[in-house]
Amino acid sequence: MSCYEMLAPFYDRLNTEVDYSLWSDYFIRAMQDHGIAPGELVLDLGCGTGNLTLPLLQAGYDMIGVDVSPEMLSAARDKCADEGYFPLLLCQDMTEFELYGTVRAALCCLDSFNYLTEDGELEQTFRLLHNYIEPGGLLFFDVNTPRKFEEVYGDYSYILEDEGVFCGWENDFDPESQLCTFRLTFFEKQKNGLWRRTDEEQTERCYSTDFIRSALQDCGFEVLSHLGDFSGKPADERDHRHYYLCKRV
Repeated sequence: MSCYEMLAPFYDRLNTEVDYSLWSDYFIRAMQDHGIAPGELVLDLGCGTGNLTLPLLQAGYDMIGVDVSPEMLSAARDKCADEGYFPLLLCQDMTEFELYGTVRAALCCLDSFNYLTEDGELEQTFRLLHNYIEPGGLLFFDVNTPRKFEEVYGDYSYILEDEGVFCGWENDFDPESQLCTFRLTFFEKQKNGLWRRTDEEQTERCYSTDFIRSALQDCGFEVLSHLGDFSGKPADERDHRHYYLCKRV
């Protein structure tokens, strides 16, 4: 069972607040500003259900999607196929992914890097990205900030619901280890009127800005911008999410 086997069927329905067009528009503009035109090969690392893979395909980019969850990749395949697109989708762990060649740019979004919880995993992934991104190519990613782990996750509980699905979400953040455990309980209404319960547990790691910048530099990336939102506001410690645009040197 993959870590997203239970979450995959509910992922899009419980993340309706995410404006994927805002994310994709920003990255498309960044690529065009750096001479990466439609038709170039782009990697969506941790692509999930393809919510960013698809708009980049629609913008004319040749996409590769990598994700550890076969269930999420299946949803991405169906979503892209419904629009007439058939990207290469690979079921691989991002800490040891392999491609057939290089790409001009890569993105890794929606706090995917925070799911790298073991020592050295973030640096290993940066090194792999440096290996597969062409010199001068771009890397775009985001991370949840220490403030979000403290103020939004912490030891708080939340309820997420959509028609026919209900999710109870409990957090347990350990400031010493900088790890936050998410305990998710899903209830899905069945055709017979009964509700089916499934449970899932996930963990994210909080990375400081200094750690991320040092790891990027050590692995051969130059930070071009470090933002607190897509309006161009510089990142600061009050933000809940930070966005990095980097160049492979």
